[in-house]
Amino acid sequence: MVTKKAHFGSLLDVAQRLHAGELSPVELTEHMLKRIAAKDKRLKSYATVTADLAMRQAKKAEKEILQGRIRGPLHGVPIAVKDLCYTKGIATAAGMAIHKAFKPAFDATVVKRFADAGAVLLGKLQMTEGAFADHHPDIAPPVNPWHRDYWSGASSSGSGVATAAGLCFASLGSDTGGSIRFPSAANGVTGLKPTWGRVSRHGVFDLAPTLDHVGPMCRSAADTGAVLGVIAGADRNDPTASSAPVPNYIAGLERGLNGLRIGYDAKYNRRGVDDVMAAAVRDALAVLKAMGGDIRAVTFPNTDVVVNEWSAHCGIETAHAHGDTYPKYQDRYGSALSGLIDLGRSLSATDYQEILLHRHDFCGAVRTLFDDIDILVIPAQSMASPTVAQMATLGDDPAALSALLRFTAPFDLTGSPALTLPGGFTKAGLPIAFQFVGRHFEEDLLVRAGHAYQRETDWHHQHPAV
Repeated sequence: MVTKKAHFGSLLDVAQRLHAGELSPVELTEHMLKRIAAKDKRLKSYATVTADLAMRQAKKAEKEILQGRIRGPLHGVPIAVKDLCYTKGIATAAGMAIHKAFKPAFDATVVKRFADAGAVLLGKLQMTEGAFADHHPDIAPPVNPWHRDYWSGASSSGSGVATAAGLCFASLGSDTGGSIRFPSAANGVTGLKPTWGRVSRHGVFDLAPTLDHVGPMCRSAADTGAVLGVIAGADRNDPTASSAPVPNYIAGLERGLNGLRIGYDAKYNRRGVDDVMAAAVRDALAVLKAMGGDIRAVTFPNTDVVVNEWSAHCGIETAHAHGDTYPKYQDRYGSALSGLIDLGRSLSATDYQEILLHRHDFCGAVRTLFDDIDILVIPAQSMASPTVAQMATLGDDPAALSALLRFTAPFDLTGSPALTLPGGFTKAGLPIAFQFVGRHFEEDLLVRAGHAYQRETDWHHQHPAV
């Protein structure tokens, strides 16, 4: 039987009920589709709802589960993906007017892996144009379910809103400068940006290929581990996907913080950060210390140069990614994405070489830092919970934009895994978040530490009144 609050359950808890026969995949999927129809007219998180496909997948999952053929932790669970993931025969626009009618001939690898795991695809989630900063002028941005006047995050805004509002049990986002972590923070969900190359990008629209990461947005750290275990791994269609073995990310969660060295740079975490955000990180560290965490003072490498160069770096790669359609169809692009591409097209090869050298040096410095720690604790962003109005003026203030990117873009450049966790609420009742950052391919440690933190706190159990 589907209860009134079933839509706010964690993925793993819902999966357990489904696989025990306490809950029907078909009834649960019907419940979720009805909820989307009722709530998403206001929230605008879905670009496309795939009701017919979802019901077919739910019926198949129900039959297999009743026969005892359980495929894994996602079997029968309703999920959704960002609208830059190709879905065969289903509109995949990547937030762009130019791709509004595009229907791919194949599924992205991540979509296929969801289907192979028996997950139920509810639909495609709305996003900014081309996965950059702003939504296309023809698209209404997703609405933060906690309060419509507050930012819903950047590129993966639909994923953050749908997951927080109980319109799916997990979603996929992508992160090039912070677009898994910003909407996770803004909407009060747990988001995991994996190591670059951990998840295949085959069949996923490019923004900037060497910076792009695809990863899960869920209601708990353990749930992100379950999803990552399904979508991670080598892919013959994507030569950049790592062949490193995929661990069981939800095994050993009960080990807690045992043996983990946790780094904290007070100066880096405070510079340009508002008081509410800074306090939330200090509170999180206090919890980690009380749990027995080995808290160590570190000095994080200066990020000023690489953060200031991130837009140019992203612009060069984006200009190449859009070479077939820009400037040929420039009039169909919004101003933010066309501005980024124009920036990229204006730069020389020597400009790019300088950017690459700075990135190379920064990556080496961060790699060295992790010789002495296992996890770095930092804010999710400089402002605890920015309003829509504040974000609308961000482009007019380069210093404010750099401050916002200071805790996200550096780890797209290094390709480091990062887990965003709810860590409190502002006085206005908006979520606040912080991050764990780790070594390459050690997402298991981030998930384990995140799970330990979430056993001691209940921020991730709070839901908007939708």
